[in-house]
Amino acid sequence: MTQMHASSRPSPALTHRPRRLRRSPAMRRLVAETRLHPASLVLPVFVREGIESPRPITSMPGVMQHTLDSLREVATAAAEAGLGGIMLFGVPAERDAEGSAGDDPDGILNRALRAVVAEVGGELVVQSDLCLDEFTSHGHCGVLDAAGFVDNDATLERYTAMAVAQAEAGAEILGLSGMMDGQVAAVRGALEAAGHADTGILAYAAKYASAFYGPFREAVDSQLQGDRRSYQQDPANRREGLREAQLDLDEGADIVMVKPAMSYLDVLSDVARLSTVPVWAYQVSGEAAMIEAAAQNGWIDREAAIRESLLSIARAGADTILTYYALEAAAWN
Repeated sequence: MTQMHASSRPSPALTHRPRRLRRSPAMRRLVAETRLHPASLVLPVFVREGIESPRPITSMPGVMQHTLDSLREVATAAAEAGLGGIMLFGVPAERDAEGSAGDDPDGILNRALRAVVAEVGGELVVQSDLCLDEFTSHGHCGVLDAAGFVDNDATLERYTAMAVAQAEAGAEILGLSGMMDGQVAAVRGALEAAGHADTGILAYAAKYASAFYGPFREAVDSQLQGDRRSYQQDPANRREGLREAQLDLDEGADIVMVKPAMSYLDVLSDVARLSTVPVWAYQVSGEAAMIEAAAQNGWIDREAAIRESLLSIARAGADTILTYYALEAAAWN
């Protein structure tokens, strides 16, 4: 009897061969479960008062603090790229304890909103960050009480004033990022009373006290003293993210957000299963900075890492992603 070597034995019949659908780039593209489209990306942009030319942010390679003129150019580029929207953050020349520049019609953020709306209104959804941290001399997201603690209800009064000012400046969506209890209901009521019922509310529903915000602090020239752990969520807590999202949904949020994105994909997935409105996620400054630093050292393929990071966020359930890579990624489609 002839002995058959193991290598010459016929392979058993395999009914399931998943590799069939991975054989070529065309096949992989055809069966991809998750796709990125420029319209599902929003570009965060910083506009700074008192500068005469765009200023690089050292901890965020490729990202600038813009003048009003360069902001218009970026907004036009975003519209031409087919992005879903642009989110504006203002950096004022002067700050005070109340964040007065935040609701000043002539404050940098409100002037920027009017400029962008005039430039690309109707072509791009113009959005604004609604928070006090950029505008306060202490860097917190609200006003402080006598003990130095962020006063939730006093802060809501400031948020409602900012909401009306931003709506009047032309913002179509207000990004409520301060994590104050009841902020969505308070802002919705103020908008309705002021005749801005059509202005949308993006609730930063699950926003965590993250170490990955570091470069953003440079971007907005943050004056933060202490930390924000008394109002932003504890990174240890998953269920709390669902609770916060449900509260914002109950208060009338039009969109809910999870921030940061990549370190909280479990929370993002939870919120996506719960929500009856669009779910967004923010790929924050530190997440992008890690990619840039590793790529600069030759440790990773930069473009592949950006693609994979954005796909992972979409795969976890984000309908739209705020990312500093929005313009670059739009060109890949």
